[in-house]
Amino acid sequence: MATHIPGDALKHFTRLAVSVDVRPFVGELDAVPGMWLANTSRQRNVRCQRHTQNIFLRAPKKPLPPGATNANDVHESRVTRAARKFPRTLAFCERIADELDATLGRATLVALLPKSQVFPHVDAGAYYRIRDRLHLVLKSSDGSLLTAGRETVVMHPGELWAFNNKARHSAHNPSPEPRVHLIFDLLPAPGCGFHVLPPGDATRAA
Repeated sequence: MATHIPGDALKHFTRLAVSVDVRPFVGELDAVPGMWLANTSRQRNVRCQRHTQNIFLRAPKKPLPPGATNANDVHESRVTRAARKFPRTLAFCERIADELDATLGRATLVALLPKSQVFPHVDAGAYYRIRDRLHLVLKSSDGSLLTAGRETVVMHPGELWAFNNKARHSAHNPSPEPRVHLIFDLLPAPGCGFHVLPPGDATRAA
């Protein structure tokens, strides 16, 4: 059973900001509502994400390198065509990366549908191992429940969190409205980071 723990005592979560002005990013989203269904590969192919809709701003570089069977071990990323519709949103990701002396990786806008969930899973692979995953809450009428390990937090609009996606995690949206997050990955400088694992033979790449 997951336990609700005060933010300062968390192992798998780090709250980085509480009052980010998300109105510019929500405005970009509201201007192009049809973008949610432009690419449905994630909810079709990743079963734990089947209740989500996604807009990819930065994605794994393709074609995949020789020997790679999926994107989990691909370090290089690219700016997508869809990102041209979201210049302020992508600029925010780049600014946070600069402020934390990190390198921006993938970035995705994710809507978790009403009364649904992201099923428990672990983000495995060389790409995730050495990166921090950040969530900025854009829309969440009842708060966003995210569980990692045995910890559960409730995230609210304007809050920016880093969390350990290498731990088994899940998300729930009990509300009748979609829950929308900006999710992006940062490769920290050597010896830094919030929830990264030892790099092994991984290389520093974006």
